[in-house]
Amino acid sequence: METELPSTIPVAFDDPLNAQILAVSEDRIHGFHEEPFQEIARLAGVEPALVLERIQAMLEAGTIRRVRQTLMATNLAPGALVAWKVPADRVDDAFNYMFEQDPFSGHVVIRSTDGDTPGAAYRLWTTLKVPQGYSMRKHCEYLLSQTGAEAYKLMPAKRLFTLGVGHVRRRGLEPGARADEPGEVHDTNIVELTDLEWRVLVALKREFEPEEIHDQPWLPRAEEAGVPLTEFVRVARSLSERKVIGRFSTFLEHVKPGGEGKRVTRYNALFHWKVPPGREIDAGREVGRHFIMTHAYWREGGRDFADVNVMGVAHGTDKQLVLEHKAAIDAHLEEAGIPVSYTNVFWGGRSEIKPSEISPFAYAEWCRSIGLDPEAMRADA
Repeated sequence: METELPSTIPVAFDDPLNAQILAVSEDRIHGFHEEPFQEIARLAGVEPALVLERIQAMLEAGTIRRVRQTLMATNLAPGALVAWKVPADRVDDAFNYMFEQDPFSGHVVIRSTDGDTPGAAYRLWTTLKVPQGYSMRKHCEYLLSQTGAEAYKLMPAKRLFTLGVGHVRRRGLEPGARADEPGEVHDTNIVELTDLEWRVLVALKREFEPEEIHDQPWLPRAEEAGVPLTEFVRVARSLSERKVIGRFSTFLEHVKPGGEGKRVTRYNALFHWKVPPGREIDAGREVGRHFIMTHAYWREGGRDFADVNVMGVAHGTDKQLVLEHKAAIDAHLEEAGIPVSYTNVFWGGRSEIKPSEISPFAYAEWCRSIGLDPEAMRADA
């Protein structure tokens, strides 16, 4: 019996060729592409066969935690950042429930502040997407009953200013590094889809297994959706034109050690700013132009969070450097004539990330599986 030799393909994110590929594949493939891996190869200047080989190897090794077509979920399902006040002895159990039992909670993070600041009692933070027609409030009330949480704060995004990961290309950024122009403003209006479009979208967004990394990735997905490949591509392109499709992306394992035990990043910081009412979009665009920011939103924190209204996320390997990036953004806001009357940082600790389910069909099925009447969970019920 022959013994299979271990692969000699480098799987570390900082291998020169892997880094060259990841600098493109993390967040530069915007919209829908019929041949996404060939597009990665073109932009990275790497042979397509090598791109397929390296992405497959990194996915198998855990350096890449998922490969998938992302969606502009803010335009497909009502969503919010949710802060949960949970008794200290229940935080880990609540965390586990949100991650393991709720398909509609995406990012699940335990956060802390550097002092007893407004909102510090809200230790558990999640992102929530509840499919069209259903109620975020009712969903949160159900989670409240299941987790022992005492309170929650829903913070929907009113506008989005930046959304992209790109951890590899963000390594080594100097504090204050920013684009020449302010960030773009993206609205969060919900787009209604037909049954056919939902079928294509559900097949499109499913994560790729290592064996699915090949030069015709959409052919099996078209079969899954029950349509010819040409029709699948047509619908996907239409959705992309309607700004429903996000990017084709390889997501690095950035919280835990990945391939070869290396960490891409160590600190996950949620920044809060309070700016005058009416200046939220101005401030969000100035925050969003900074390259360190992976997310930037207009969200209303309310009294529990000192009425902050602009939020964003940054990652880094050194806490002091992350704070220097924030200080540079603070200084830039002042230079731009946007007063900040309060600011804070919520640091991420234990963290898990999964895509939130956004299909209305999946939501109804989930309700029935736990003994809830889907109709009772509707927004207008």
